Amino acid sequence: MTPADAGKVTLESSPGSVAAQGDSQPKRPMRADAKRNYDKILATARIVFTERGTDSSLDEIAKRAGVGPGTLYRHFPTREALVDALMQDWTDRVAADADAAIATGLPAREMLLGWFEHFVDHITLHRGAASKICAAMDDPASPMYRKCRVMSDANARVIDHLQADGDLRQGVDAANVMRLVSGVASVADTSHTALDVRPMLEVVVDGIVRD
Repeated sequence: MTPADAGKVTLESSPGSVAAQGDSQPKRPMRADAKRNYDKILATARIVFTERGTDSSLDEIAKRAGVGPGTLYRHFPTREALVDALMQDWTDRVAADADAAIATGLPAREMLLGWFEHFVDHITLHRGAASKICAAMDDPASPMYRKCRVMSDANARVIDHLQADGDLRQGVDAANVMRLVSGVASVADTSHTALDVRPMLEVVVDGIVRD
């Protein structure tokens, strides 16, 4: 861990651009060599995070990617910024799964269980990511905050759909439901055994679906 790992910047990374610190600065295209390094770091991080979790050494990622630590930190000033970049296509899948859940037309209990299971799968894709995502939900300064908003909006669409149909108890708050399900994901993510999350999700679902 280096000093660059501490502290946070507001950064929206994308494969084709780099952003200066602060949203007021315009993005500029990457040079070809910088783009190659960016892609190598991401590809390596995806492997290392899958093998060892998101708390793996960033210096090891740089070494395995064949770049210097300074190069890694120029592209990804914090660990959260690197995790955020790995989540680029994740946001599209989350949104698509919410729409697919609504389109099934299933009864509320089955629809929610299916959606929540996909939800848990998404935020436990890399070991250690669930706790970082949970922490970023209410932290606008986090590089992952915008991704969390996509997740929150996707969940709200499912909850609002069922509320409009009168299938949920009064007073169900989509944000609190998301926190509960994210908590289940965090428990599964930190478990030393393969944990079946469905019974826990059933407790959440049975608590919000109208009898």
